[in-house]
Amino acid sequence: MKRFNTLLVVDDNCAVLTALSLLLRNDFEKVTAIRSPSRIDEILRCETVDCVLLDMNFSAGINSGNEGIFWLNHIKKKSPDIPVILITAYADIELAVRGIMEGAADFIVKPWENSVLVDKVTRACKKRRAGLSKTPAGNDAGMLWGLSPEMSLLRETVIKVAPTDANILITGENGTGKELLAREIHARSARSSRPCMQVDMGSVTESLFESELFGHVKGAFTNAMTDRTGKIEEASGGTLFLDEIGNLPLHLQSKLLTALQSRKVVKVGSNKAVPVDIRLICATNCDLPSMVTQGSFREDLLYRINTIHLHLPPLRERRDDIPVLAMRFIQQFSDIYNRDVKGMTPAAERLLLDYPWHGNIRELRHAVEKAVILSDSDMLTPELFSSLSHRPAPSPRQPSTLEDMERVMIADAIKSCGGNLSAAAQRLGITRQTLYNKMKRYGL
Repeated sequence: MKRFNTLLVVDDNCAVLTALSLLLRNDFEKVTAIRSPSRIDEILRCETVDCVLLDMNFSAGINSGNEGIFWLNHIKKKSPDIPVILITAYADIELAVRGIMEGAADFIVKPWENSVLVDKVTRACKKRRAGLSKTPAGNDAGMLWGLSPEMSLLRETVIKVAPTDANILITGENGTGKELLAREIHARSARSSRPCMQVDMGSVTESLFESELFGHVKGAFTNAMTDRTGKIEEASGGTLFLDEIGNLPLHLQSKLLTALQSRKVVKVGSNKAVPVDIRLICATNCDLPSMVTQGSFREDLLYRINTIHLHLPPLRERRDDIPVLAMRFIQQFSDIYNRDVKGMTPAAERLLLDYPWHGNIRELRHAVEKAVILSDSDMLTPELFSSLSHRPAPSPRQPSTLEDMERVMIADAIKSCGGNLSAAAQRLGITRQTLYNKMKRYGL
């Protein structure tokens, strides 16, 4: 008796379809092979599909792989429990890794080894039947403390201040875990059963700041078709987390200060004050005291949000934590991607310890995730971290590529503007949203 129902194979190469049909016919009741993804919906409706093997390119002359990513997302939206295994060329492994991060169960590289392909397909089907499917690349729920003395001291402080309602300012470079720390504080507080509302000041356009924070009433401005509750009011009874607080425009800082002092908000287009009860946590990678000196951040607002100051040191200053965090990520992603990775070789650990980690924990997490996906053994080796060993930190004096030059220019502009993204964006001749996106890309 065959173990599984239907395998759907989607590839524009007839030879590939024939080879896969012959190879997997003993494991499936039916192998449905199609050359165009346009029939995917029809087959998913009519047949009990246990797994999909999906090529990444279908249109002649187009080899970007974006078609595969599109159809992967389409399948996961229609049938999220069906595992999708991507078929890719060796040169497109980076794209296949992106596909796994977006929901693919695994990938197969052409030309494949028959035993490896059969094993990956059957494992994906068994995992689906066992109900063990997981969401790839999910954020780790807990705080990433590590074992370094710096983080031990920080943890002791958090344990003391979390149960209070004191306003907290978290500082640190991008990628150090400021959001995780804010959520850890909320989880340890008396407000943990209430919402923790987050507003990312770097990603909200300036014209929508006021509506986002305070809300608006119907007709307050063009396209305001209904009333909207602002994030401050939504957080009432719980915690309001304002990430990248240094990006709040000066003219709105006074309104935030007024709301914090009066514990009331007034929606855009309204004269009615609504009482709120929040615990405020703010985070920034900016030098707020320097911004106060420059006149771009209100001193009275800094005092209001800075009752308790917690600083997250960069990863390069707490290297004792690197192996600990790497092992945590190895375990996490081995589980998510169904890999049997138990650790890393001493050479791989030395590589991680010697790397500067300008993107901090976020960069380490991404590097380990990619290594786990690409690993074929139970130990991660230095070769799996090749992007680290061959990509030294760009030097401000000698940028070697256009990306290095752009990263250096952006870093210099942010530094010279004291961390004020609006001023830095103006200096660079780009929008603040574009600057924010590039900062995320380069780990700044």
